[in-house]
Amino acid sequence: MDIGAFLGLEQLTWGMLALLILAAFAAGWVDAVVGGGGLLQLPALLLIPGIAPVQALATNKLASVFGTATSSVTYYRRAKPDIRTAIPMALIALVGSFGGAAVATVLPAAAFKPIIVVALLAVALFTAFKPEMGAATKLRFDGHRHYIMAGVAGLVIGFYDGLIGPGTGTFLVIALVALMGYDFLQASAKAKIVNLATNAGALLLFIPHGSVLWLLGGILAGANIGGSYLGSRMAIARGTTFIRVVFLIVVTVLIAKLGVDVWNENLVPLFGV
Repeated sequence: MDIGAFLGLEQLTWGMLALLILAAFAAGWVDAVVGGGGLLQLPALLLIPGIAPVQALATNKLASVFGTATSSVTYYRRAKPDIRTAIPMALIALVGSFGGAAVATVLPAAAFKPIIVVALLAVALFTAFKPEMGAATKLRFDGHRHYIMAGVAGLVIGFYDGLIGPGTGTFLVIALVALMGYDFLQASAKAKIVNLATNAGALLLFIPHGSVLWLLGGILAGANIGGSYLGSRMAIARGTTFIRVVFLIVVTVLIAKLGVDVWNENLVPLFGV
């Protein structure tokens, strides 16, 4: 059977499909532990000859929404995250993602990436040299202030997801640990619920435009579910130390990825190098 013709992508081969499935499984695992799975899944989709960038983005979101749903349920059953914080934060993040997508149509994401790289570098160094951060939950705000700060974090990170995208789950963990005072396990559990909302919000924009490759997305969704289930179970079993190590690895990769983007989008045109 010609798999490319069947999936609506003429140049897609069986070997390339196997690579995509592996990337989707790995992305689901990374997303479930600490976020950032899009750093694997989206670039893999963009390698398909003839695929439009918007199709890659939309299909990535379709697979991711199933993965984040799986990890959200697994974390909820086993880690018991406080949904009184997670649900309002998720709804506000959904609004933020629409706002970010709207801004992206008039202001290039390249304008924000240098600031994000500096912020990520600071977070990585702070986390590396303060091993006690995220080891235990020590909430920094009480009462209404707690929910206000969660809402602000959800709005800003949802905006980022709509504007740029990669590493949204990682930014959610950063906010929940460094700003709110949760341990890494509870932060990851809540981040999945919020990330589920931002993924669903993006699909609400992509589906009416016919950008989703449904058959390919369904196959990758299955792989993403498997990776997400395994990753969430491992994170719950191994706890905050394990999540912290994976977090630092993913943040380092995200810094490198966005750093290359800054170089290519800003410095190469400026200096002609």
